[in-house]
Amino acid sequence: MVTIRLARGGAKKRPFYGIMVADSRRSPRGRFIERVGFFNPRAVGGEERLRIDTDRVEHWISKGAQPSDRVANLLKQFAKGPEAIEAEKAKLTAAADAKKAAAEKAEAEGVKAKEAAAAEAKKAADAEAAEEAAPAAEEEAAAE
Repeated sequence: MVTIRLARGGAKKRPFYGIMVADSRRSPRGRFIERVGFFNPRAVGGEERLRIDTDRVEHWISKGAQPSDRVANLLKQFAKGPEAIEAEKAKLTAAADAKKAAAEKAEAEGVKAKEAAAAEAKKAADAEAAEEAAPAAEEEAAAE
């Protein structure tokens, strides 16, 4: 069976994937039939993140080739276009920022609660000390 899958290339900690049409029995790094695109997950700035020759992919799918799960997701992203990908990234970033802000707010409220509890404990300790000091002061006044 023929599959359309990713073949990892690039350097250590800097992945770069080729989108390959290959026999499913072959090693992912082994021989392939055709290279139909690439995926650069660490693209920054003006670098191209994803390129797919859709005509060739459609040709191979019509011949019975099965895309892997990740390649199927990449094909959907490519069909949406780069603007949709950027919008999705912005949405995910906004959600992560909101979650971080909520965690910071909860932590700040926790600190305020601890400070309030400490102040309450200090008031209680001062009140106890005042109660203990009151009988001693009365005894001193009575002795004079």
